[in-house]
Amino acid sequence: MPAMKDYLKRSRAPRYSILFALPLLLLYEGFSALLTGSAVEGVRNGADVLLKSLFLSLGGRDGLAVFGAVLFGTGALLVWRDQRASREQLEARVFGYMLAESAGYATLFGFVVGWLTRLVLLGPRGLAAGGAAALSLPTQLVVSLGAGIYEELLFRVLLTGGLLWAFHAVFGTGRTASAVLAVVVSSLIFSAFHYVGALGDRFTVPSFTFRAIAGVVFSVLYVTRGLGITAWTHALYDLGLSLLTAAG
Repeated sequence: MPAMKDYLKRSRAPRYSILFALPLLLLYEGFSALLTGSAVEGVRNGADVLLKSLFLSLGGRDGLAVFGAVLFGTGALLVWRDQRASREQLEARVFGYMLAESAGYATLFGFVVGWLTRLVLLGPRGLAAGGAAALSLPTQLVVSLGAGIYEELLFRVLLTGGLLWAFHAVFGTGRTASAVLAVVVSSLIFSAFHYVGALGDRFTVPSFTFRAIAGVVFSVLYVTRGLGITAWTHALYDLGLSLLTAAG
């Protein structure tokens, strides 16, 4: 294994982080198309629908093509620039370590966030079952893949990043205070998002608190470990939860 400091630096660089997230995007889009026969219709992850609907409202089907071009074009540009600056060949083993790291975080995630939730609520409060439980297992698994990639793009990359810029550049808030405010506000919005729409969960204080704390944890993970590991951690956690729920 490469030296830990070197691995931590390389694994969050765009050339590794974005490429690591790419299979997750392709798996979600591919399986969604197989289940629904469409790139936008049927049961899909809510963040995916929200982002694509914005482009569809602006340009119809052409808007969907623009969305794909923006998504893949931006990613490719960031990877190319980073790869050119590093002048190093990509190492496959780094991606393997990143997958193992994500699996470790996903395994610990529920315990850590659950403990923090109980600490905040001052008692062992249970979480309500979500609307996804009404979906078939294959659909739940596909939606879980979409949560990893599209919810991280929407709530961490765009929302947290955008709020951080706005608080600092527009309102003149200090960098540390801006970061804290961006994380808190985006995490509250992330939690509330799960109660919107026909398949939204039934609102309860414990479930809202759990998801808000989860948003904070994902934000911290995104800042420290990059998009790829955060997206895979989110997806693997949701996949595991879906499988455990089905088995129970």
